[in-house]
Amino acid sequence: DDHNKENLFNSLNYDVAAKKRKKDLLNNKAKTQYFHQEKWIYVHKGSTKERHGYCTLGEAFNRLDFSSAILDSRRFNYVVRLLELIAKSQLTSLSGIAQKNYMNILEKVVQKVLEDQQNIRLIRELLQTLYTSLCTLVQRVGKSVLVGNINMWVHRMESILHWQQQLNNIQITRPPFKGTTLTDLPLCLQLNIMQRLSDGRDLVSLGQVAPDLQVLSEDRLLWKKLCQYHFTDRQIRKRLILSDKGQLDWKKMYFKLIRCYPRKEQYGDTLQLCRHCHILSWKGTDHPCTANNPETCSTSLSPQDFINLFRF
Repeated sequence: DDHNKENLFNSLNYDVAAKKRKKDLLNNKAKTQYFHQEKWIYVHKGSTKERHGYCTLGEAFNRLDFSSAILDSRRFNYVVRLLELIAKSQLTSLSGIAQKNYMNILEKVVQKVLEDQQNIRLIRELLQTLYTSLCTLVQRVGKSVLVGNINMWVHRMESILHWQQQLNNIQITRPPFKGTTLTDLPLCLQLNIMQRLSDGRDLVSLGQVAPDLQVLSEDRLLWKKLCQYHFTDRQIRKRLILSDKGQLDWKKMYFKLIRCYPRKEQYGDTLQLCRHCHILSWKGTDHPCTANNPETCSTSLSPQDFINLFRF
């Protein structure tokens, strides 16, 4: 009898474990997104959930329509930067639903990049940041720092590795259009276009396309303007580098400066907060503001400002 009871107990344990693994897998593969897709939300800093209007980072992430925002070229970089900041330090502050929505939005971002073959490096850096953070968090699973079953997070980490491999396998195809190209333009126009690039790595990559572009990409004035755009005069004076000819080597200074100081962030469209009614919305979105001049009450938020809004 004892032997039969032990076999029955083991069989029940096996069935429960099998059902649990199947449930975890189904939940992990579910693509249902719990977005309210609201155009604006009310945000109020409070210390307790009992306070009227209390809103967490996870709630704001769920309710604002970030899923559609990534399809807008003006908002894409803003959302990606926000995803990166959350991956670095705020992932554990999200609720289970918010974490699930985070991964769903991330998957949409990756699929968009795979389709249009743009912003590849940006998403590679995002995935690497997230994977590094998850490696640290999974090792601390005993402290319950992640919501959900550990197998679910291991599966998500495997998905990240798969996305990274897909990005590494991208082969940039030349468009069929055979009209005027960048190198066909006058040199002054080529240089003018290169001055619009805000990332020095893009300049280096562009210089590898053709010999003429290589010469332009080494222009001292180009790198000087890039340094002055991102950094203050005081920061620049602390990192002066002279070339063999005794001139300031602005290119080397730029790459040294970005290792020491954060670069200036610029976005086509941002989230904004109304100081009068505490409503958070995308720039250009109307909300029921009671101020006499609503436009004067709105403040643009950087991705870091958005996160700081929910630190109590």
